[in-house]
Amino acid sequence: MTDFADAAALEGAKRALELPGASAGRRSDAGTRGIWDRTVVRVAAGLILPVVILVAWQVVTASGMVPPYRLPTPASVFTAGVELAESGQLWTHIAISVQRVLLGFAIGSVIGLAIAGVVGLSRLGDVLLSPTLAAVRAVPSLAWVPLLILWLQIGEESKVTLIAIGAFFPVYTTVASALRHVDPQLVEAGRSFSLRGWSLFRTVQLPAVVPSVVSGLRLALAQAWLFLVAAELIASSMGLGFLLTDSQSTGRVDRILLSIVLLALLGTITNGILALVEKHLLKKWA
Repeated sequence: MTDFADAAALEGAKRALELPGASAGRRSDAGTRGIWDRTVVRVAAGLILPVVILVAWQVVTASGMVPPYRLPTPASVFTAGVELAESGQLWTHIAISVQRVLLGFAIGSVIGLAIAGVVGLSRLGDVLLSPTLAAVRAVPSLAWVPLLILWLQIGEESKVTLIAIGAFFPVYTTVASALRHVDPQLVEAGRSFSLRGWSLFRTVQLPAVVPSVVSGLRLALAQAWLFLVAAELIASSMGLGFLLTDSQSTGRVDRILLSIVLLALLGTITNGILALVEKHLLKKWA
């Protein structure tokens, strides 16, 4: 009964604030689906630039415009990947890096959502926490490395912690700002339907900030991949960040490019998974 009453209250609040003609406008927008919204078209269009870059890469390397020791051919990079895959090293590096990113992302996002709730919903929390968090956010990622080594040694804890720090701030900043800017008229309308505390948050405020929550999570995941390389500088012996720095020390430019391509592909894949989650959540809440 409580869920039904909350849902009815939310619908009543939305109807109270709805402008004339808004429903017709939404129906019109839903009925007209542009060609650029089709998945096949978007995927095909998104592949155009990578294909152009690949062709240009092949041309400049095959023609001798750039020496191989500076820029190996795409075939050389592919061969380097095959060699590492056959030895089993490539899959180990990928698995370790993905594990670190997902753990750090999960920890940082959960803490970021919790702190964002305190800052966004409480004026006291905003006054107490915002200045300090703004100062900590300005600290470069590599500045944390010596301190994390001192505190957590050189194990997995220090690496995951650094990635979690990177994932925390996009979630915290985006969600806290969204909660502070929820339409006050919508909140007031919810209160007029006797919604208070958790019921008000779950029924009115949470649906209003779901798009911002998902956007913050996607930014946090991208930031987690950026912090991965810095994290794997902490005396790591496995992972794509280690492969990147180790290849630099041995002069293997083909493996350097392979690491960069793999980081880009994995970041794109994980972002695509979150995009699917976003669609599901927006259908349910928005």
